[in-house]
Amino acid sequence: MSNFLLASIGRKFMMSITGLFLLMFITVHLALNLLLVFDDSGELFNIGAHFMATNPLIKIMEPVLGLGFVIHIIWSLIITYQNWRARPVKYNKQSLSESSTWASRNMFILGGLVFVFLVMHIIDFFYVMKFDTHSMSTVIINGAEMEDGYKLVSELFIGCKLFGVLYILGAILLALHLTHGFWSAFQTLGLNNKNWINRLKWIARVFAILIGLGFAIIPLYFMLGLNN
Repeated sequence: MSNFLLASIGRKFMMSITGLFLLMFITVHLALNLLLVFDDSGELFNIGAHFMATNPLIKIMEPVLGLGFVIHIIWSLIITYQNWRARPVKYNKQSLSESSTWASRNMFILGGLVFVFLVMHIIDFFYVMKFDTHSMSTVIINGAEMEDGYKLVSELFIGCKLFGVLYILGAILLALHLTHGFWSAFQTLGLNNKNWINRLKWIARVFAILIGLGFAIIPLYFMLGLNN
């Protein structure tokens, strides 16, 4: 097993599996966050956030999710380093650009920038909601007391336009990262014939655009005052 993971195909397999796992998380996470713009009272988002914070299954999945991120990042570093070492000193840049997309040639850079966006998100939202709840106000919904996550998010986007702009930029970078990562994950798992790859590339573009727009809409919604 260790030899498989150390081999080129094993590393790519791990990147694909963890990548697809993270794609599912991103989709679910976006679905929850979009409740911010569908209900100005904040009740739907607070109920959803409270469920995610208290559900036993979600608590079990959180460390698994964290491990998925760590593995994905570590393997990307290893693959990038080994590709860099194996690259010839001289190569035809024009041929490279014609045979691959900008996103595929800059996945490591895009991944690094997305990581910065992720860290920013964890510090400002996840950490506060998970470990610093005493600093948050609470609300009563359907007889249950819960932290007012809606107030935390809305006040941050309304009060700090720079943060909103950075969040939108992070959404764009995530979309660019997904345009290549989505279909290449399936390619590594065996769907590499011409017909499937062409279909997956189109699906990847649509999926990436929807994810990017979804995350970008949230700060724009509050920055433009549409919640009033």
